[in-house]
Amino acid sequence: MDFFDVVNDRHSYRGEFLPDKISREDLEKIVITGLLAPSGCNKQTTEFVIVDDEKLLEQIRELHTMPAVQTAVAVIICLIDRQPEPVYQNYSFQIEDCAAAVENILLAIAALGYASVWIDGALRVESKAERLCKIINAAPGKIARILLPVGKAAEKTSQSVKKSFAQRAFFNKYSK
Repeated sequence: MDFFDVVNDRHSYRGEFLPDKISREDLEKIVITGLLAPSGCNKQTTEFVIVDDEKLLEQIRELHTMPAVQTAVAVIICLIDRQPEPVYQNYSFQIEDCAAAVENILLAIAALGYASVWIDGALRVESKAERLCKIINAAPGKIARILLPVGKAAEKTSQSVKKSFAQRAFFNKYSK
């Protein structure tokens, strides 16, 4: 699939997944795209845990009622440091690094014919990120920042309507 087709077709899928397993080869290929993402000062701070074990998936399903989580055949958990160290002057770029990696991963998921949704805010309530870290045995200094359920979509959905170029992009100066 052409890169621009993948970008146009990629969307957040919140529905149920088919029970079709995803090969470890595909899961590795997907996560490698995240590893290849740019990172502040090339510190490569984001780490990933890929869960395809049914017992662990059952525990993760207890954290979120969304159909995509409930029926996912795999999830990818993005980890960052709880207390990030500055890498440039007084700045840390872990959130930005994580976001760049996740976007690459979401595009790879779409390119391979799978679907996913970026789950972030729901991890910040009710100690869900901490509970998720416990399930995957994350190191004490790490926190789960993003959860990506992955699978074959059970239903056809499409990208939400996006605002036009003219509404959000400008040449040379902001002109709204």
